[in-house]
Amino acid sequence: MRLTAALALMLCCVAPSALAEERGSRARVSANGLYSVRMVDTGVGTCRLEMLRENGPLWAANVCVGTVDDLYFASNDGEKVWVLYPLVEKGKPPAGKKKRGSGLSWARVMVAAEFDRTGQKLQERRLTELMTTRQLSEVRQMAHHLKWLEGTLGIPGKGPRLTDAGVVEFEPVGVKTQRLTF
Repeated sequence: MRLTAALALMLCCVAPSALAEERGSRARVSANGLYSVRMVDTGVGTCRLEMLRENGPLWAANVCVGTVDDLYFASNDGEKVWVLYPLVEKGKPPAGKKKRGSGLSWARVMVAAEFDRTGQKLQERRLTELMTTRQLSEVRQMAHHLKWLEGTLGIPGKGPRLTDAGVVEFEPVGVKTQRLTF
């Protein structure tokens, strides 16, 4: 009985810090095989983007550029990272008067971004840049989010990949292959 009470007390006091473990994304290797990148969730609202080499870390930036469920791709020099966001929150319509074309505000969301070693955004891609208005009907819309990337989240197709040439290739639903270069 005392053992059970002591164990329960210990779990109440010690468990919260033990449960605050880091959670990391799947590490993805650069095309030349020298580097790998991953995002680490270190706690509520704090993250770390890590670029690793075989013998340890190359650099780390204490920034949240995505979640552990997003897809990260490392450049061949280990200096840049592309992030693909397969599940994104829908865009909001602009405040004020309803303007022509504002019915597509849900699609004007960032779905990919490139970052440097400090976590600074170098460039981004929006869904409306990757798909025509007609192709947007293929996007899976949920209540507050959308799924747009083949090979992820139960959407059939080829998953995103890094080619031998160091180019990120992926297919938005119903669209030909798109390419992102570092």
